[in-house]
Amino acid sequence: MNELAITVIGRDRPGIVADVAEVLARLGANLTDSTMTRLRGHFAMTLICVGPAAPEVEAALAPLAAGGQLLATVRAVTPDGETAPAGEPYVMAVHGADRMGIVAAVTRVLADAGGNVTDLSTRLAGSLYVVVAEVDLPPGAAGPLAGQLADAAAGLGVDVTLRPAEPDLL
Repeated sequence: MNELAITVIGRDRPGIVADVAEVLARLGANLTDSTMTRLRGHFAMTLICVGPAAPEVEAALAPLAAGGQLLATVRAVTPDGETAPAGEPYVMAVHGADRMGIVAAVTRVLADAGGNVTDLSTRLAGSLYVVVAEVDLPPGAAGPLAGQLADAAAGLGVDVTLRPAEPDLL
């Protein structure tokens, strides 16, 4: 079996998730991880599945992309295998007046401290810009990082918070 990364983007409409999931189910592809969102009327989905080879999945998804309404890409990926410890989970929230470079600045501070962004979303509501990111931090990095993030945020005229993440309950 092949592990595949699939992306589907396009103008939002009802039924896209069902259409994609049905195609994959007919092929015997098992969805293992996925995320989907709507961004200002546009649909965006990324998923990982285990199933047939990439060319077979691409061919099966092609009718959904006919007419240019959706773009679907399929790429073979390497299974995770052994991974390094994830680190300590934190949530970073940034809010303030919208301006260029907010995401770039705060994620650079995180990266320079060895932090890894595992999930990130942004929203623009009028002139208010909000960033929420789940991050894994090296042990003991949160204290110094909070100060570095505060410095970066002050330079941008926004507020930032960094707090331990609640464990997922499944």
